[in-house]
Amino acid sequence: MKDKQTSKEKLDKIVAENRRYQDERANSYRERAINMYPWICGRCMREFVRKNLAELTVHHRDHNHDNNPLDGSNWELLCLYCHDNEHQRLVEANGSGEGAKQNQEATSNPFSGLKDMLNKK
Repeated sequence: MKDKQTSKEKLDKIVAENRRYQDERANSYRERAINMYPWICGRCMREFVRKNLAELTVHHRDHNHDNNPLDGSNWELLCLYCHDNEHQRLVEANGSGEGAKQNQEATSNPFSGLKDMLNKK
């Protein structure tokens, strides 16, 4: 029982450290981008003020969150909706989204014995 608690505590600690690292990384480039660019969505042109600034996200143009040049050339500010749309377009373009699953061929044939059943009559 103690081993399970210990491993759970270790896992919780790892998850917490990873979340803290991600938050620190995101805050550092987000703060730079917010200070560098006007508070306007790069797609829908919605303007933001301090009150709703949390709805403005930093999008990495090459989709690599570790690529954060100081000049901001890999960033663009997008509202939550445009940011989600941009990532959904990438998923669909790669064929790994739900749409791709719907276009797969069927693996079973529900009418496989129908011909034999009709011939018996």
